[in-house]
Amino acid sequence: MSPTTFHDDRIEFINHGDADGWIEAVAAEMAQTLNHDINEVGRARLLLSGGTTPAPVYQALAELDVHWDRVEVSLADERWLSPQDRDSNAWLVREHLLKRAEGAHFDPLVRIGKPLPECVYTANLQAQHSQPPSLVALGMGNDGHTASLFPGSKDLARTLESTLPYAALDATGCPGANQWPLRITLTPHGLRQCRQRLLLLRGKQKLQVLRQALDSNDAQQYPILNAINLEGARLRVHWAD
Repeated sequence: MSPTTFHDDRIEFINHGDADGWIEAVAAEMAQTLNHDINEVGRARLLLSGGTTPAPVYQALAELDVHWDRVEVSLADERWLSPQDRDSNAWLVREHLLKRAEGAHFDPLVRIGKPLPECVYTANLQAQHSQPPSLVALGMGNDGHTASLFPGSKDLARTLESTLPYAALDATGCPGANQWPLRITLTPHGLRQCRQRLLLLRGKQKLQVLRQALDSNDAQQYPILNAINLEGARLRVHWAD
């Protein structure tokens, strides 16, 4: 099968002809979703992932016509790092979105000076007292992880079964976690609360991993399936080579 075609009823697959078209289309869809909720309920909540893949999308989104002073921004996951650390997802979101999205309110997952369990508690409290997320933008690693749901993590089964939106996860020994094994991550329960779920992918290798995940249907080996096998709207996969 050509890498530019994809057929699976569990997802909505959108192929973009080039990187610029991918950036423009994803940013436009995100803005439309935020504006829908702003118009309907007065506010919107946006959950973002880190990594180099979505950074240009965030830059483009910040330039679009959104009432940013009515948008709450938080994260799908975070490394156990200060939000001021350049390797944190918080830093990436501030650098590529919040510097331009004037007025947006940002809730980091890691609070300076607070221990990890307290940060997770605060993240869950914030999620429970906020409106359901309008949108979550996810990525996927070559190991099939999404957010910080890493295959092989000793905490994965507990995290997948959690009834709270966020959990702490120790990914020690998982190659995809690199030098940052301690994480805070959305759980499947937290993903389920998001009205719209987007998966942003670039390159043929990521597409192959997605095919392998769907073929296997093993959510422990390919945690991306925990964002796919949810009731409600199908995961929208935006891909470009």
